[in-house]
Amino acid sequence: MTQSYRFPPGFHWGAATSAYQIEGSPLADGAGPSIWERFAHTPGMMANGDTGDIACDHYHRYKDDVQLMRALGLQGYRFSIAWSRVLPEGTGRINQKGVDFYSRLVDELLENGIEPNATLFHWDLPAALDDRGGWLNRDIAHWFAEYANVMYKALDGRVKRWSTLNEPWVVTDGGYLHGALAPGHRSKYEAPIAAHNLMRASGAGIQAYRAVGKHEIGVVFNIEPKYPASNSPEDIAATRRAHAYMNEQFADPALLGSYPPELKEIFGPAWPDFPEDDFKLTQQKVDFVGLNYYTRAVVKHDPNAYPLKAVPVKQPNTTYTETGWEVYEQGFTDMFTWFKQRYGDIPLYVTENGSAFYDAPVAEGDVVQDPLRTSYLRKHLKAMHHAIEQGVNLKGYYAWSLLDNLEWSLGFAKRFGLYHVDFATQKRTPKATAKFYAQVIETNGAVLDD
Repeated sequence: MTQSYRFPPGFHWGAATSAYQIEGSPLADGAGPSIWERFAHTPGMMANGDTGDIACDHYHRYKDDVQLMRALGLQGYRFSIAWSRVLPEGTGRINQKGVDFYSRLVDELLENGIEPNATLFHWDLPAALDDRGGWLNRDIAHWFAEYANVMYKALDGRVKRWSTLNEPWVVTDGGYLHGALAPGHRSKYEAPIAAHNLMRASGAGIQAYRAVGKHEIGVVFNIEPKYPASNSPEDIAATRRAHAYMNEQFADPALLGSYPPELKEIFGPAWPDFPEDDFKLTQQKVDFVGLNYYTRAVVKHDPNAYPLKAVPVKQPNTTYTETGWEVYEQGFTDMFTWFKQRYGDIPLYVTENGSAFYDAPVAEGDVVQDPLRTSYLRKHLKAMHHAIEQGVNLKGYYAWSLLDNLEWSLGFAKRFGLYHVDFATQKRTPKATAKFYAQVIETNGAVLDD
């Protein structure tokens, strides 16, 4: 019997990017520097010395890139707004040229029948705010609401789907605990404070939207299922800590108004006693939640692993991407069903999902052949469909990423794009995965049938 993978009527198909990864010209037209501008220009922090100074030059080429979206048949495009383009000092003075860039992008999308989906914060905090403590300063909730309100007033109506934050876990784990990402801090004491203020800011941004906005707002979390390496009590406990740290640390205060108890165990004396009233701010009604999924982790106990006392175990006889992530589509289904069970029947979007496999720096021919990436996409779309069959309220899917781009501190060598970018010439070339995804969109998934 043939399995049908046709998706529900109205299922929304899109692709995603973020500002610092593709725009280039980070200081153009009156923009202020971000923490990523600083980090990328700090010697030794970026692979190959790469920076976002040019990236994909989307700031100048956005009209051409919208035509690439149209060629795919995209129904939606998820992008982020660079806070310091709009408010160079993070608060106060508005840089109208920065607002105008996003206004032009939104108009171009709408003229081509593509629904804009705006993320307010995708990691590029204004450097001026970092100088005032950044995510360690409780005032940042109000700073964020001020910035958000500027964008709501400029774009709401034309933009009908907003997200406050993208992947706050990555901001704190990479930026405040391990130092691999901007702003490059390494402190067990700072990470919980930054995490808490991110969720306070998200809540304040949602409150601000309820006052002036008329459409939908949510928040985006990255999720990664954790499976124990054995049935030993130590591995099971380690898996539980890893799960709470990555999958519940941010969703719980946003959706349940509390933190999982494992965080006190993980951080010990570094875990603060947060004011109870803060959870009235973190827990705001959302219209949807975006979930980003790439891989899973099989976990074992390790008493020397900081701070979780847990480490991932590489699995034999399976495929790993260029970023060292296992291809494991069943985890996609598992995490959706877990999310519904824990948080209820909230409308969900896959706001990122994709894979980095090797592509040559210069494309050969009219189409770049990338069979491993196509296989990854096919498997994960099927897994997503299985979650819908199990009653998960999934509304749409945004592939990561539209373009090969700056993969943060990993530089330009890790390519996730549906379109290949030759960074020396800025030439865009479709990959075979782009052609396949266009068929998925055109048939609403029927091309997946087997």
